[in-house]
Amino acid sequence: MHAWSPFLILAFGILVVVGMIVALRMNAFISLIVASVAVSLMAPGEFTVKISRVAEAFGATAGKIGIVIALAAVIGRCLIGSGAADRIVRMFVGLFGEKRCEVSLMSSGFLLSIPVFFDTVFYLLLPLARSMHRRTKKNYLFLVLCMGAGASITHSLVPPTPGPLILASTFGIDLGMMILGGLMVSVPTAIVIYFFIRLMAGRIRIPMRPLEPGRPDPAPIPDSKLPGLFVSLLPVLYPLLAISARTAVSTMHGGTDAGSFLKSLHACTAVLGDANFAMLVSAAFALALLVRQRRPKREELKSIVESSLMSGGMIILITSAGGAFGEMLKTAQVGSAVQNLFMDGSPHAGGMHLLFTGFFIAFLLKFAQGSSTVSMITTSAMMATFLPAKEALGFHPVYIAAAIGFGAQCGNWMNDSGFWIFAKMGGFTEVETLKTWTVTVSVMAVVGLLITVLFANWIPLE
Repeated sequence: MHAWSPFLILAFGILVVVGMIVALRMNAFISLIVASVAVSLMAPGEFTVKISRVAEAFGATAGKIGIVIALAAVIGRCLIGSGAADRIVRMFVGLFGEKRCEVSLMSSGFLLSIPVFFDTVFYLLLPLARSMHRRTKKNYLFLVLCMGAGASITHSLVPPTPGPLILASTFGIDLGMMILGGLMVSVPTAIVIYFFIRLMAGRIRIPMRPLEPGRPDPAPIPDSKLPGLFVSLLPVLYPLLAISARTAVSTMHGGTDAGSFLKSLHACTAVLGDANFAMLVSAAFALALLVRQRRPKREELKSIVESSLMSGGMIILITSAGGAFGEMLKTAQVGSAVQNLFMDGSPHAGGMHLLFTGFFIAFLLKFAQGSSTVSMITTSAMMATFLPAKEALGFHPVYIAAAIGFGAQCGNWMNDSGFWIFAKMGGFTEVETLKTWTVTVSVMAVVGLLITVLFANWIPLE
């Protein structure tokens, strides 16, 4: 049988994904599955298994990330419904004060976007930003950009949001390390972009406009009806701490003659820090908090959980289809072909080159079809096919994942739902959004890439 060129297979697969999403307006799941089947049919192997291996790869990816994403959707919905998210926001306001309310909004977005989807965080924080503007008379654009930028960073870099989760799964990165690496590059990026936003917003004055003429903004929930700070933070912090503890103990335990205490601790954290179990416990905390605060009836509680799972279900389908697409590209031997073409024999230089390659590919895919998550899925699937071993790479692959995450934020424009959320919810025109939000997120992505390159050199985490 005629052997197709790996480069032709790669080009055709990308064309199918981008063409179906952009030109035909098809759902990303359908587009990725069609591309997976097309690539599998062109790849080497027995003809009788070319369809079944797509389903097997889909199932393998769903097994890794499905439970975590589903439970993250439930946690996010419960945090909003119980008022816990609102309590966290007010904690930051109390911490930094109204004079630094932009820092409070950015910090709130940064933390809440770890377990909650970006659009939900934006909906939650926008009324607070508008209220802050009315009280303090601070630049409205400054407040909204800080809020959105904080949420955008962790949305693409820190699990359990779907993009970082699939990056960790595709590259075989321990989830605790993905959390640590994502936070390492996110925090300095957020600090740098804060000063950029302050400089840019000082030169652009856009008034706060009524979102609906004649209809006032809703009144904030009184503090007396919000849950306490500790129980509000618990569903967010528990999985982060448990998963990170598992990674830390596993690192200390591995390759040594560990004592009995360390062995017992390793066994304990292996269970409690397993991502699926940690998210299940966190979901239980969040649901209990929702029940205590709002006293929903059984049917109402059932409806909340089911609607959460339905929204998470679409993300699971898309990420699993992306995993199948990546596996079929591996089967097509795209990795070895690209490696032979681009690698120059210098492992560390090649590793640095891969950071820029991952960023650029993610940016192109993001700009072409709009979705950051689809961009991360597709780029990681391509990059995983030709990554060298960690020893030859010169640094931990978490930095490759971070570069892709930043690339998937760059070029946010009119084909991205985030663009329209910022524009319509914030009360900005399309041109204003291009001049402010698109520029902010793109600069943030480039700054994040540079910080990632510096960290990969200075703290390789090998």
